[in-house]
Amino acid sequence: MGKVIAIVNQKGGVGKTTTSVNLTAAMGDKGKKCLLIDIDPQGNATSGYGISKRDISASSYDLLIGNAEAKDIAVKTNFKNVDVIPSNMNLSGAEVELVELEEREFCLKKAIAPIKDAYDYIILDCPPSLGMITINSLCAADTVLVPIQCEYYALEGLSQLMTTVRQIKRLHNPQLELEGVLLTMYDGRLNLTQQVVAEIKRFFPKKVFANVIPRSVRLSEAPSYGEPILYYDKNSKGSHAYTALAKEIIKNNKRERV
Repeated sequence: MGKVIAIVNQKGGVGKTTTSVNLTAAMGDKGKKCLLIDIDPQGNATSGYGISKRDISASSYDLLIGNAEAKDIAVKTNFKNVDVIPSNMNLSGAEVELVELEEREFCLKKAIAPIKDAYDYIILDCPPSLGMITINSLCAADTVLVPIQCEYYALEGLSQLMTTVRQIKRLHNPQLELEGVLLTMYDGRLNLTQQVVAEIKRFFPKKVFANVIPRSVRLSEAPSYGEPILYYDKNSKGSHAYTALAKEIIKNNKRERV
């Protein structure tokens, strides 16, 4: 059965979508069958795979509110072992519509249950908020991956995120665990980076990934070409970093399952 990983941080600009797009591609390249569900109304992960938001007939909005089945709206991409359920601005209306539904926290969990066996990993690219869409993602997920940028305000708002995760675990999803914390926009030459890393490791003992994501112009360029970094520039620092992260996660999960 596929493992569902929600990539969450209510703070914008931390590398959440960059991680969703590139980690999925890297795990696909390592032979894992992956589904990326773009559950952010901005639809940046959709664009990151070269899928036109205007041309899609159904999206994660239809999945959430029960208008379509996951198997019918998953788009097979040109990239190895990766399917995508795309998003567009229709999803912004789901926050309001979900409030009216019974068991509204579990809409996404129910929607992806029939396809969990078809994938090794299902990645959820969540919006930068702690609204009903993110709550649905946390209820559907097995684990949470939190990207944190190596900057001064890195830990701002994180206690609120972790409180929400603990509440979801207590009330709705007792199996929910922390997959890990990913340091992004890393520049080891800066004293500030070292201070932030030390602080994050204090906040999340033993849960910070060994691999970090460096600052990279190539990583920023890749989405405008509709390609994950592994395909846009295989030899770049960003490509090596996400490949190493994919190996680390796959290895960790192998260890857990033994």
